[in-house]
Amino acid sequence: MRQLLPSLAGRGWGLLFFLLFFPMLLFAQINTDRVMMMGRNALYYEDYVLAIQRFNMVINAKPYLHEPFFFRGLAKFYLEDFTGAAQDCTEGIERNPYVADNFQLRGLCRVNIKDYDGAIADYRKVISMEPKSKPSWHNLVLCHFQLKQYAEADSALDQMIRYWPRDAELLTMKAQVAIEQGDTVRGLAFVDSALVVDAYDAQAWTMRSMISLNRGEYAQAEGEIDKAILQRPRVAGNYINRALARYHQNNLRGAMADYDQALEIDPRNYLGHFNRGLMRAQVGDDNRAIEDFDYVLSVEPDNMIALFNRAILLDQTGDYRAALRDITRVLEEYPDFLVGYQQRAAIRRKIGDTYGAERDEFRVLKSRLDARAGIKHKPTKTRKKSARNIEDYASIVEDDTDEPEREYESAYRGRVQDRRVEDQPQPIVTLACHSTPSVTNHYQPFHRLVEVLNTKKSVGGAVVLTNREAQLDESEMKIHFTNIAAATQMINDARSPEAELYIARAIEYYHVRDFEAALTDLERAETLDDHDALVPFIMAQVRCRQAEAQSGGGDATATSVRLGYQRAADDLRRSLTLASDFAYAWYNIGCIQMALHDYDEARKAFSKALNLEPRFPDAYYNRGLACILNGQLQMGLSDLSQAGEYGLYGAYNLIKRYSKKE
Repeated sequence: MRQLLPSLAGRGWGLLFFLLFFPMLLFAQINTDRVMMMGRNALYYEDYVLAIQRFNMVINAKPYLHEPFFFRGLAKFYLEDFTGAAQDCTEGIERNPYVADNFQLRGLCRVNIKDYDGAIADYRKVISMEPKSKPSWHNLVLCHFQLKQYAEADSALDQMIRYWPRDAELLTMKAQVAIEQGDTVRGLAFVDSALVVDAYDAQAWTMRSMISLNRGEYAQAEGEIDKAILQRPRVAGNYINRALARYHQNNLRGAMADYDQALEIDPRNYLGHFNRGLMRAQVGDDNRAIEDFDYVLSVEPDNMIALFNRAILLDQTGDYRAALRDITRVLEEYPDFLVGYQQRAAIRRKIGDTYGAERDEFRVLKSRLDARAGIKHKPTKTRKKSARNIEDYASIVEDDTDEPEREYESAYRGRVQDRRVEDQPQPIVTLACHSTPSVTNHYQPFHRLVEVLNTKKSVGGAVVLTNREAQLDESEMKIHFTNIAAATQMINDARSPEAELYIARAIEYYHVRDFEAALTDLERAETLDDHDALVPFIMAQVRCRQAEAQSGGGDATATSVRLGYQRAADDLRRSLTLASDFAYAWYNIGCIQMALHDYDEARKAFSKALNLEPRFPDAYYNRGLACILNGQLQMGLSDLSQAGEYGLYGAYNLIKRYSKKE
C-alpha cells in the first residue's frame, strides 16, 4: 500500500499540472495561429513590414516552426531583400526539409542575387519532390543558360518535352540552345516545329525573325516580327528588332515609328533612345536627338560614342561651348580619333579660337602624313551594343545577344495583386481611415451614417467610405496599435461600454489586419445596438477581406471562401433592412456576386446601387463588366462608356478591347 501512494501522488500532481496548464497551452496555440493568420493577411494586402512583425512574433514564440520563416522570407522577397529572404528559406528548410515551397522561393532569391549554381541546386531539389513542377524545370533551364551550360540545359529541355510535348516554348528554348552552340540550321528546325505546335506562338516568331535578321533577310524578318507583335503588342524588343529590319530596307520613317512605339512601352530602353537619336539627327530634328543622347548618357556617362554624337548635334544647334566640352572629353579618351580633331577645329574657329583650331588641324595633317599603308577601318552600318570603336559613331546599335526576352517563372514575382486577371472589377467600398485619391475619378462615396459615426467616435481619426484604401507605412501602423490600446483601456474602465467604442476598436483592428478581433468587437457592438446599419456593413467588409486573403486573389472556388462571401452578403442585406438608401451595401453585394461568378445577380445589385447613386462610376464599370461576362455586350459597353464619362478612364481600355469582339 505504501508503495502505491508515491505512484498515485505522482499521477495526481501530473493530472493537476495538466488541468492547470493545458488551457494555457491551448490558448497560446490559438494566439499563435491567430497571429500567423494576421501576418498572412498583411502579406496579401502588401503590408510587408507589418507582416514581418507578425511572423517575428510567431518565430519568437515557436522557433521550431518552418512556416513563419517561409512567409517572413516571402515578405522580404517582395521588399527585394533577396539575401534576407534566402536566409529565412534556409531556416525553414533546416526545420522541415520536405517542403518544396522553401526551395522554390530560395531558388528565385538566388537567381536575383546571381547565385545560379545555388538556384540550380534548389530547383533540382524541388524536382526531386515534385517531378512535374514546370516552373522549377523552366527556371532550371534559364539558370543553365546564364552559366552557358548548354548541354545541361538541352538535357533538361528533353525531359520537359517528355512531360509537356505540346508546349511550343520548350521547342523555342531548344532552338536557342542549338543557336548558342552554333547550329543555326538545327535551331531553325526547332523553331519551325514550335510553329507547327502553335502557329500563334509569339516567342517562336520572335526567334525566327532573329535568325532572319542574322542572315540579312530583312524583308522576311519584318514579316515575322509583324506576327510576333500581333500576338504580343506590348513587347518593346519586337519593335526595336522591326526598326532594325526596316532601317536595313531604308524605311527610315517606319523605323522611327517603331522606336517611338518601343519607347512608349519601355521609356528606359537604351537601344531605342540611341538609335532614335541617330535617326532624328539624320532628318534634322537636332534638339530632340540631343534629348535622346542626354538619356543615353544619364545611363552610361562614359559612353564616348553617344557623347561625340551629342557634340555634333550641339555644334549644329549653336551651343559651341557645350559641344567643345563634349568633344574634348572624347579626344581625351581617344587621342588618335582624327574625325574628332577635325570637328573640334571647326568648333574652335566658330568661337574665335584660331590658335586652337590650327593646332587641331596640324594634328590631323601630321597623322595623315605619318600614316602607313594598311587596311583602314571602314565604319559599319550597324554595330553591337558592346562595341566601342569610336569610328562607328554613326552606326545603328544592335543588341549583343540574339536571345529573346525570357522571364523566370514564379508565383511570387511582382506585386501580389498583379496576379489577378485583367478583367477585374473595381473593389468593394469599405469604411476606412485612409484613402488614396484618384487623379481622374473625383467621385467620393458618402452616407449620413458615416457623419453620425464620426461625431460619436472617441478613439482614432475620422473614417470615410472608399474603395481605394491607402497602403499604410510603419508609423501609421503604430498609430493604429496605440488607438487599439487606448480603446481597450476605455472599454475596461467603462462600466457599460457603448457600442461606438467597440466599433472604433474594430475599425482599428481592421487596419492592422486582425480580422478575427474586428469581428468579435463588431458582434459585441451589434449586441449593444442592433439598429446601426454600419455595424453589419463593416462586418461584411471584414469577411470579404478574409475571403480575398484566403483565396489569394483567385477564384472563390473553395467552400470556406464561398461561405465567407455568402456570410458577407447576408451582413449587407441586414444593413439594408436598417438603411434602405445605403447604395454602397448594394454595390458590395454586386462585388461579392462577381467574385462568385453570378453575373446576373451582380448586375441586379449594381442596378439597385445606381438607382440610389446614379453618378457612381465604379458601379457602372462593374455592371458593364458583369453584362459583358454574361454575354450582354452592348449593355456592357454602354455602362463602361458611362463609367469613363464620370472619370473612370480605365473603362475605355475595356471598351476598345471588347468592341473588337463584337
